[in-house]
Amino acid sequence: MDTKRKVAIFDIDGTIFRSSFLIELTEAFVRRGIFKPSVAKMYEREKQNWLDRGGDYEVYIRAVIVAFEKHIKGVKYSDFLAAAKEVLDVEKGRVYRYTRDLVRELKKKKYFVLAISQSPREIVRDFAASLGFDKVYGMFYELDQKTKKRFTGNILHLDLIFNKGEILKRAVELENLTLKGSVGVGDTASDISFLRLVERPICFNPNAKLYRHGKRAGWEIVVERKDVIYRL
Repeated sequence: MDTKRKVAIFDIDGTIFRSSFLIELTEAFVRRGIFKPSVAKMYEREKQNWLDRGGDYEVYIRAVIVAFEKHIKGVKYSDFLAAAKEVLDVEKGRVYRYTRDLVRELKKKKYFVLAISQSPREIVRDFAASLGFDKVYGMFYELDQKTKKRFTGNILHLDLIFNKGEILKRAVELENLTLKGSVGVGDTASDISFLRLVERPICFNPNAKLYRHGKRAGWEIVVERKDVIYRL
């Protein structure tokens, strides 16, 4: 008798959470003076291009990632936690109904529900826990080994976190799960690596590259706009 649990994997930023935790955290750092105002200027053009529908969201988020990673060195862990709490207190309810309800449905069916994000693990972990996720993978920013009080600027396990398909395989092995009946939900092309592994891949509010790939592959495509959910 097979006792392995079915698995469902969700990207978090832009798929459940209606923004990016890394973006919101970076903005909070600037507001609190943890980062200088000049940090925001590093991605200001890409942000405006995206808001004006003249640029790509992935270009915008990449610019934010570069700014964050360039300036995280030396930041106090206590300041990071305070800013993360501020973001969660304000933003944790800003979720998409479709994916929020799908998580609840799968939890009732005893799925092992996995969250994945390229935002810092601490903030994603607390958000995902409130929704009932069983496990979270996020970015690990290294702390000083002696004091554990400040970030070194290094990122750990990059080879794993940037390959979401490998993360899913790793979780299946470590948690004694099965891909039979599995579900995956993502919104950008970076999610293709795990969507192609699951039995039910769902492209939710996909960007153009994921939309084209999903259409060719015959995957489910779901769009939530205002209070209407469309299936394309």
